[in-house]
Amino acid sequence: MNAFRTLHRSILLLFAVVVIAIVTLVHFSISKIVAEQSRAQQQSLSPAVSLIVSQILKPLHVSEALGKSRELVELMEHTDINEPEVFAALDRLEQEFGLTFFIASDLARMQYNSDGTRLALIEGEVSWYFKYRDREADAVADIGKWENPHFYIDIKIYDDAGKFLGFFGVGKSLKSFVSVFETYKRQYGYDFLFVDSLGDIMLSSDQTLVAHNSEFTNLSELPWYASLPEVIRAESALNNQLITIEGNDHLIAEVSLPQFGWTVYLLSPLDARQAEISQGFIFSVVTMLVIIFALFLLIYNLLYYFRRDMQPELIIRNTHRLPDRNQLEETYQTLNESNATLSIIMVDIDHFMDINDQFGRNAGDDVLDKVSGFISSHLREQDVLGRWSSEEFVILLPEMGPREAQELAQTLRHGIAILPPPGDYPEMHLTASFGVSFTASKRNLNELTAHAEDALYQARRDGRNLVRVQLIDD
Repeated sequence: MNAFRTLHRSILLLFAVVVIAIVTLVHFSISKIVAEQSRAQQQSLSPAVSLIVSQILKPLHVSEALGKSRELVELMEHTDINEPEVFAALDRLEQEFGLTFFIASDLARMQYNSDGTRLALIEGEVSWYFKYRDREADAVADIGKWENPHFYIDIKIYDDAGKFLGFFGVGKSLKSFVSVFETYKRQYGYDFLFVDSLGDIMLSSDQTLVAHNSEFTNLSELPWYASLPEVIRAESALNNQLITIEGNDHLIAEVSLPQFGWTVYLLSPLDARQAEISQGFIFSVVTMLVIIFALFLLIYNLLYYFRRDMQPELIIRNTHRLPDRNQLEETYQTLNESNATLSIIMVDIDHFMDINDQFGRNAGDDVLDKVSGFISSHLREQDVLGRWSSEEFVILLPEMGPREAQELAQTLRHGIAILPPPGDYPEMHLTASFGVSFTASKRNLNELTAHAEDALYQARRDGRNLVRVQLIDD
């Protein structure tokens, strides 16, 4: 019972350890997945931010810095503008920064470009100037110069008194954007969409979406956008939305450009990211399974160690391997056909029920094993030992007469009486009673065993630990 209680506590402890291990590893797995997701998200956003800074914000900062120069204000604050000086200044800036520049003078109503061209600002013909002049924003972004489309950043210029003088602009060719976008797409695998407050796509890594002749593609025209729930489209809440483009899953990341009222949408394909996350998840699951397997292996070994006190019937004992009554019937028929004479011994362990009651079933099974092993060690090769009942054995002795059988029974009786008890029960004393019978003719087993049982019962009545013989009258 002490061993059983120890096993019970051990199982409960191991069960608690398994539960804690599973919870811990599930938490670790989830944390690993979240970390991989965050890392992948960070990896995708970092290049995007770098691109926005280099291609969008840097020109903005250049234009804002140059727009505060005194030289520029002096060039624009006169109605009679010195055009050679203007073109020279713009050409110098283009050579220095690698961008295109322009000045749109409100007093002269003329736009001067760094490539040496100029354009009269006539209302109704040049729409951008009058549209952005009346806006409150001091910095606007637009697409223009449609014969060679450019992305422009327009900065309003004021004199010292706060009077509006016109626009100073910085431009980049859309061809350069397309080239940069293609490089990023090859390297990182994602697409860009620069969308204004009206949903018009101003810039895109997809050339088919780039504006052409002042015609912009609206976000609502894209199939994947139209498939989103109406509430998401209404709130323009696309960050971390999962979409499908041409059968491939993409995750949307969103970056705001408040300087222009634009939003940048980063469409990142999930196949590579899913592979990275799956690797992390598989590693966590394999680790969890290995630990759980090791714990259950420990439980199994512990169960095996304590098996005698827990479930003795799970043990394959020597007595379990002995033939039972049905098998003995078949064996006896074979022996009876091939042998002229045959003796039989019935063996009963004395007070076996008391042993079970006092010491437990495990002790009883140990006694059966010990006695059956001792008997087997004293039998000939042709002899057969079998189980007759819970505490009774049968020995079939072909070609052995009743005297030899009685002598063998006496030897076995004496040996069992001096047999050391099982190691865990030193106070136990073992004895057995024997009944012997013999036949020299063809008889059935029941008739032979009936006489041997009568002899066994006589040994019991006479005080046990005895051998009695009852022969069959022919």
